[in-house]
Amino acid sequence: MSAPELRFRPPGDKSISHRALILAALAAGPSRLRGLPGSADVAATRRALAALGARFEDGEAGEVVVRAPTDWSRNGPEIDCGNSGTTARLMLGVLTGLGIPATLTGDASLSRRPMDRVVYPLQAMGGRLRYAGDRDRLPVVALPRASGSLRVLRYRSRVASAQVKSAVLLAGLAAGVEVEVHEPAPTRDHTERLLAGLGLDVEMDRPEDGGARVRLAARDRAAPLPGLDFEVPGDVSSAAFLSGAALLSGRSVRVEGVGLNPGRTAWLERLGAMGVAAETRVEEERLGEPVGTLRIRPGRPGALRLGPAEAAGCIDEVPLLAILAARAEGESRIDGVAELRVKESDRLALLAANLRALGGECEERPDGLTIHGTDRPLRGRVRTDGDHRIAMAFAVLGLAPGCRVEVDDPDCVAVSYPGFWDDLRRFEGDAT
Repeated sequence: MSAPELRFRPPGDKSISHRALILAALAAGPSRLRGLPGSADVAATRRALAALGARFEDGEAGEVVVRAPTDWSRNGPEIDCGNSGTTARLMLGVLTGLGIPATLTGDASLSRRPMDRVVYPLQAMGGRLRYAGDRDRLPVVALPRASGSLRVLRYRSRVASAQVKSAVLLAGLAAGVEVEVHEPAPTRDHTERLLAGLGLDVEMDRPEDGGARVRLAARDRAAPLPGLDFEVPGDVSSAAFLSGAALLSGRSVRVEGVGLNPGRTAWLERLGAMGVAAETRVEEERLGEPVGTLRIRPGRPGALRLGPAEAAGCIDEVPLLAILAARAEGESRIDGVAELRVKESDRLALLAANLRALGGECEERPDGLTIHGTDRPLRGRVRTDGDHRIAMAFAVLGLAPGCRVEVDDPDCVAVSYPGFWDDLRRFEGDAT
């Protein structure tokens, strides 16, 4: 008799949570947020907003009440963003829009990640930002704006980055000026959806060049931004690791209450192309975000083909897809993902080095990988460099028959998925 289907409800979506907290802190009335994850990254955004005067009250059943500052702090606090690039880049947009001072710092990993990509467009709007040390790296100092507002910005980004886009949108929102961002490829659109769900004038379209455009109209800063009453959908990126665990362990999985934003499910399309049986059903919408159920049935996937056109839509799930490719039939190829070299770690280098250390075959290229699938046992210890997605991906590989994988820093998964190890253990037993 086959093992029963495992059911999960993943932690709240990290990307949406950052944005919901920021918009709640900018709103005129109190906001009520439910389903915020206990991840370290989201906690960093909450601390950053609290340092500027936002107030938070933890209520029953995990509800958090957020109240905007009666007066934003102008004391120039030093704000530690930890390992959260989203916190750093989105808060630079908020600080620029409000014209208030602060210094943003981060841990050693975050301090190696590029910041010019967001600092440059914010400076083009009139934001007063400077580097306290090395150019393009934290710490970044936001200086107060003496008078006047920001300039209207129409920005054509050279990188497909939801963080860059969101920083510009949040600066425009806080300052009340029109902004428009063109991206070379579509990226996750949580900020736009939330803004539209709150009644703001947002335009989104896909130009013929294959990119994406979003425009936020100017608004009267005296017009109050409404508070949020919002339950954060489950994190679809966390669901990706549960799906991978299903495929490699031989267990069927049902993930409930998960966000099914089309900008976040490109990895499911790749699984479908690999022959994986996946089913999604949208059951409701929350502030423009589709939410529903995902089901995955086990089976050995075929080879993966991931090119530049698909990469931006599943960049966070590439480590998981690479691990599945290592157990797939045939040769897999991943291209157009050089962005992975400037994430929490150099993910391309770590994926290649760790797969080879375990006994797999993987060739590294400047913007991708070639992976030769095998059903041989892969065993050994992997180096994560403190990267949560590398840790979770290789932990999933350890569920494959005959494989044994030890992760050198298991605690780093708390950045996004604090309950990951408890959930993963369910695949090894009969719990439902």
